[in-house]
Amino acid sequence: MAKKLYVGNMSYDTTEEKLRQLFTAHGEVVSVNVIMDHDTRRPKGFGFVEMGSDKEAQAAISALNGSDVDGRQSKVNEANDRPPRRESNRW
Repeated sequence: MAKKLYVGNMSYDTTEEKLRQLFTAHGEVVSVNVIMDHDTRRPKGFGFVEMGSDKEAQAAISALNGSDVDGRQSKVNEANDRPPRRESNRW
């Protein structure tokens, strides 16, 4: 089963392709998503990588957490499930 990882403290220059290359060395990369600011269309400095299995995800965490990526010390850990959004009471 695929495992989603949070990647934080990213340089604004880090691309989805760069993350895919880094994480592919540790297993199958199912998806990569760098979070972008809607207004400025610039990266927000974090993203998510989905690995093919728990074992591959743990290998990526062990290898990449704290490593230098584009001049920044990366933070890699298991992503938390996002709580459901509340309905807005806007009319």
